[in-house]
Amino acid sequence: MTDVTESDTGWLSPEEMDAARQRLPILYVDAVPVRVDAQGTVTAVGLLLRMGEDGQVKRALVSGRVLYHERVRSALLRHLEKDLGPLALPRVPPAPQPFTIAEYFPTPGVTPFHDPRQHAVSLAYVVPVEGDCAPQQDALELTWFTPDEVRDPAVLAELAGGQGTLLLQALAHLGA
Repeated sequence: MTDVTESDTGWLSPEEMDAARQRLPILYVDAVPVRVDAQGTVTAVGLLLRMGEDGQVKRALVSGRVLYHERVRSALLRHLEKDLGPLALPRVPPAPQPFTIAEYFPTPGVTPFHDPRQHAVSLAYVVPVEGDCAPQQDALELTWFTPDEVRDPAVLAELAGGQGTLLLQALAHLGA
């Protein structure tokens, strides 16, 4: 596989990305996939299972970088398809509004969010999905939890980097 450069698709080479991470906050999107009933009530929350960089299997939200010259909506759709599959049918509005902004720091304890690689700013969204979801690429599994099940401290502890806090913020935002 060859390295993709910024001029190709907005990606930096691994070396360029490492250098950027040391100097700049990087923009991300986080998405909490949900199933809703006909009244718009959240009935299920989807969490991915991924292999972490440390070799541990962890639960995760859909998450990823926003590319240079990419709209946030396009980044959301790209990452949802990348992780949940092309038949997930996410309902992302034309002008999505985040429910919160999370700042991930390489130094633990600055905020509830931690990413040892970088300082990242993430726009966080709740996204209803209607179609068939199947984990893709580096996602090992997708599990649907009820709002009560996902609040279980054991489930929240499986989320890395403060994403459990982000998930609880999403549920509070929804009144779920």
